[in-house]
Amino acid sequence: MSAHAGFDIAKEFHWLTVIDDRARLLLHHRVDNDSAAITEAIEEFNAVEAEHGPVTVGLDVLGGISGLLAAMLPAQGFRCVHVPGLAVNRARRGTRGGENKSDPRDAKVIAEQVLLRDDLRVVELPEETTVELRLLVSHRTNLVKDTTMRINRLRDLLTAIHPGLDRVVEPRHKGSLLLLSRYVTPAEIRQAGTTRITSYLTRRGVKNTTAQALAEAAVTAARSQQLAVTGERRTAALIREFADELLLLRSRLKALENEIGQLVEAHPDGALIRSLPGMGATLTAEFLAAIGSIRRFAGGDALAAASGLAPVLTQSGKTRYSRSATGGDKTLKRVFYQSAFCAIKNDPASRTYYDRKRAEGKRHHQALIALARRRVNVLYAILRDRRPYQARPPLRLVA
Repeated sequence: MSAHAGFDIAKEFHWLTVIDDRARLLLHHRVDNDSAAITEAIEEFNAVEAEHGPVTVGLDVLGGISGLLAAMLPAQGFRCVHVPGLAVNRARRGTRGGENKSDPRDAKVIAEQVLLRDDLRVVELPEETTVELRLLVSHRTNLVKDTTMRINRLRDLLTAIHPGLDRVVEPRHKGSLLLLSRYVTPAEIRQAGTTRITSYLTRRGVKNTTAQALAEAAVTAARSQQLAVTGERRTAALIREFADELLLLRSRLKALENEIGQLVEAHPDGALIRSLPGMGATLTAEFLAAIGSIRRFAGGDALAAASGLAPVLTQSGKTRYSRSATGGDKTLKRVFYQSAFCAIKNDPASRTYYDRKRAEGKRHHQALIALARRRVNVLYAILRDRRPYQARPPLRLVA
């Protein structure tokens, strides 16, 4: 005998449904998202276990608003599994009136999925380092998005009043941002001159040769535009504001990446993963944050499928073919794709494999995907065997 529970997760409260192994309803009520209410639900689970056997709990959301619940249940010895939201949606829509959605209905569907399926991912309490990596990687992603947004806005404003300067600056570089935080309009740059701008940049840590080249290019652009565009003063003020913000974001990103690098070094899998060519500290951190533990996957094929890198079979009647996957974890897919792109520049074995795929007629993107798929198996073997990557020596032909 056994019982199966489903939690439909929400911010203020969760909805709980518990059924027995014949799908008969045992519990069906809301549980507030606080420690006292979750403790009461755990006491109800203990009572259900005494009469119906072990309780397996399904959660449709991991992390965030389910953090307290996902921490308290495993700590009390309850087996928790993840029921993806897509599975809940499809299962509900397959029932009578399935377009009608409510928290109680979804909780019942989650409990039924726990009853019917034996392939659901088990939710484990993550290690402290893994949780910290997830938080820092997520924060870095947000900072990168904020940086890109501000750069695009800055370029848009700069092109409106001084397009010549826009062509010579690069807002991702410190020197260009320092220039734009002080000198923007053609009149300001002409008045300052090459010598003063160069001195200003070098005093703030820009190399003299770089500062000299940037100052000369800025002055040349300013001399080619004598007209002051309407709204130039206010636009220039906004550009300086964006430049200051980007300098702060640049410093924060650098500090954050150093912190991530330290956590990767301290992680037991960090050195192993970084031994694979192309896997830098940031990509390693994103990989660890996404998978948690390699024990989740039965093999390299399972990891490739989860990453959306394994071919998908489509078969109906006499029609049978394979196609590229459109699902999978987008973060994992990007990690393997980017690491493969880096590897073809520095790793001879990866370059040889890439060139072979190109010679077979594959496009650049297809060859990189093929290399990324191959590297999934390599990385899985590294973590499984606890042995760092070692390049195979080239084969020698015997005369």
